This record gives sequence, C-alpha cells and structure tokens, in this order.
Amino acid sequence: MNSFKQFLDNIHPISDQDFNAGFRLFQEVNLLKGEYFVQQGEICDQIGFVVQGTLRIFSSNQAGKEVTTCFCTKHKTTTSYKSFIRQEPSDFAIQTIENAQLLTITSGDIEKLYQENEAWSIIGRRLMEREYLVMEDYAVMLNRESAKEKYKKMIQDMPGIIQVAKIEDLASYLGVTRRTLTRIREEILHEK
Repeated sequence: MNSFKQFLDNIHPISDQDFNAGFRLFQEVNLLKGEYFVQQGEICDQIGFVVQGTLRIFSSNQAGKEVTTCFCTKHKTTTSYKSFIRQEPSDFAIQTIENAQLLTITSGDIEKLYQENEAWSIIGRRLMEREYLVMEDYAVMLNRESAKEKYKKMIQDMPGIIQVAKIEDLASYLGVTRRTLTRIREEILHEK
C-alpha cells in the first residue's frame, strides 16, 4: 500500500483521505508465472499496478509468432489500454514471466472514482500521458537506435529484465533476432 501511495504521489500529490477513498476500490491479485492478466482477443476490464513481479505484453502475428512490445516491472501500471478504454477485444496478451502481485481496478470503478475525486482524475490523466510517452519512446528506439544501443537502453531502464525474461522475448522486444542479441551480449561482455 505504501509503495502504491508513493507511486501516485510522484505523479500528483494525493492526500491520505483521497488515497483511501480510491484504494478501497482496488483488489489484490496474485498471478503465478505463466498466468495471464488478459489474453489476446479478450476484453481487458481492469488496469493493474505491479506491486511485485514482471509481466510481458505481446501479440501473435498471422504466422503465429509472438511479438513482445513491453515488459511491465515492479511499480508500473499494466493493461491493454485500447481494450480497457474502448471495452473491445484486446490486440495483446499480458502474461506473467515470474510470480506477480498486482493491485487492480475495473474500468467501471475507475470511471466512478474519476468523477468523484479530482486528485484521482488528475492522476489518471497523467498516467495515460506517461504511457503515451513510453510508447512513443519505444517506437523511436526501435526505428532510430542500433541494436546495441537498444539493448543498453533496455538494461538501463529495466536492469533485472535479463534475469527473468527469455532471450527470444528480449530479442523480439528489441526488434532483433535471437542470434543478433546473443552477439550483442557477447560484445558488451568483452567490452568490460
């Protein structure tokens, strides 16, 4: 609870009273490694704050190949935003890559909270703005940076990810082949 309040305070200051008014609407959800927060094609009716663990957001293309677009780590939010906002089937799946604990809230409860409480409304808007910037930064990284630069940025932004994610998922996230990622990791290892 304290880490969640601190996370929110960093977005926009929130009083204990306002925090408690909203926190009562959240549910604690524990997922084991490999379990889904949402599956591709399902409607995602909740948003989650990752208290512990790591989740992977991915989709399967027409050839059945999984393409990873995001890793959600401790103290981040996760949802299939388009599905959550529009209440339509998700283009993505969100799956744990290690045991995870989340605080979740449904779309109906969060809408009610936004209408009743200005602080939560501001936090919600700023969270969406942050997520948009993260997605834009990811698109720029994929298109402008070299494979080695992408890998170094990933390690800087998510230092523990290489210990929990499969190499195929890391390569997919970076937009490179597994072979290229293996070569980059060896180059970086020899630079030290």
